Amino acid sequence: MGHLSVQAAHGILWPTYVVVLISALAVAYWCSDSKTFLSANRTQKAIPLAFNFLASSVGVGALSTFPKIANVDGLQGLLVYALSCGLPMFLFAFLGPRIRKKVPDGFVLTEWVFQRYGYVCGLYMSACTILTLFLFMVSEIASLKYCIETLTSIKALPVIIVECVVTTIYTSFGGFRISFLTDTLQVSIVFVLLIIVASAMGKYVEVDTSKIGPSGLLKGSKLGYQLIYILVVAVFTNDFFMSGLWLRTFAARTDKDLLIGCSISFFLITAVLTVIGVTGFIAVWAGLVQVYDPELSDSCFFVLLAQMPSWVMGFVLVFVAVLSTCTLDTLQSALVSTISNDIFRNKLPLLYVRGMVAVIMVPVVVVGLIAQDVLSIYLIVDLLSSSVVPVLMLGLFKYCDFMTAWEVIGGGLGGILSVWIFGSVYYNSTKEGGRLLLISNGLYNDDWGAFGAFVVAPFGGIIFGLAVLAVRCAIVYFRCRYNNTDFEVFKAKHTYKKDQEESGSLFDTQSKTNYTTNTLEVAGTASNSLTK
Repeated sequence: MGHLSVQAAHGILWPTYVVVLISALAVAYWCSDSKTFLSANRTQKAIPLAFNFLASSVGVGALSTFPKIANVDGLQGLLVYALSCGLPMFLFAFLGPRIRKKVPDGFVLTEWVFQRYGYVCGLYMSACTILTLFLFMVSEIASLKYCIETLTSIKALPVIIVECVVTTIYTSFGGFRISFLTDTLQVSIVFVLLIIVASAMGKYVEVDTSKIGPSGLLKGSKLGYQLIYILVVAVFTNDFFMSGLWLRTFAARTDKDLLIGCSISFFLITAVLTVIGVTGFIAVWAGLVQVYDPELSDSCFFVLLAQMPSWVMGFVLVFVAVLSTCTLDTLQSALVSTISNDIFRNKLPLLYVRGMVAVIMVPVVVVGLIAQDVLSIYLIVDLLSSSVVPVLMLGLFKYCDFMTAWEVIGGGLGGILSVWIFGSVYYNSTKEGGRLLLISNGLYNDDWGAFGAFVVAPFGGIIFGLAVLAVRCAIVYFRCRYNNTDFEVFKAKHTYKKDQEESGSLFDTQSKTNYTTNTLEVAGTASNSLTK
């Protein structure tokens, strides 16, 4: 059985972070450009894009969440989760070109929201995005803490602080472009380490084939079928809030590069997450962990590591450090770009924005050290996105040109309210309804609470959005009758000229004028900020 001493852990971790910092700063020195600090629109080819999508989608949390879902729900749950993380790449492949055409000078999805729905709705979407990025950074810190304390006997806090300082330094020097380049290099290293660790597990872990059938992990289950819906809705909608993925979408040199990059990343993400998750039932078949083990289901990957020589654990420690830095710097650069673009409209000096992100890292570390269940953090932001995104994205369809910020904001808040109402009725308790908003009972209880929440959230959001539309129509209708004017709520079309679509312009001058005039007329009491 392998064991990594305190001296060995120190001897591996600190040189790894020094190498990461020096190499990233060297890249920043040679490649940094003020024009690409916040974005790198139309500059990147397919292969680097694919590696970056992988780095943005796979963090250290995968070492516990995917083995856990495999240990609880077997092969069915694992494949559903892995595919749910990989397939959304095609959202960016097919929606990305359309969004890029509408906002050619933008680099995050919120820029389209500002253009389409106005300033207030843009800030609303930005708040959801920033909250998502914050919670994902918290989950990454919590995962790093768990990995460090499981693999070694050293305290996780100094490691976390050093990693945050390292990533903050080089992203402050180089911005998004450096995050993009370092992610490409770091993911290449991760591939090598993953192959080494997988080969070592194949050699040193013995599977008892007589345990495979009785474990039931290759069979379907009620939870497995629930996850087909829950995880697809959760991950697909959540990726709309991931600014790091949108930054890379806008960075694609051509639409063809974007399609190829997303296709390759789909395969890579699905394959890597499946390989990691397989340890969840291998640990059972090796007789080391029980099925749905309440204490060890999160630790299946590390339980297997404990059966291998120390040098394998050393490779894994490097794997953890490199993978965590490339995920954390992606989230930090996305946060910088989002705050600068959405809140300050790129008018605030970047030095102040970098300072804000450094300050934000303090509560990220504090909350990350307290957080226990990483999967629950993911589910909270997933529930938020499944409430907000469906009604928001109706604005992409020409037949929904009448949608305004009122419906989007009202629908998103209504989706969250719908989950609370559902939980209160289902559990016969308003307190439990509130707990359902935080998915406090997790996915693994033998009830339909979590499933119902993810059904109610998107459909409730759309229903509340339509209710807000009905109220707005009624107000405008009576107002028009009173003023003896035409009722034109459904005539307020966002039309785009064909030649301007081809050139990538969202609105021509006349369209902008019509949009502003119609929105003011439709909303009645809407402020000028809604038509910016």
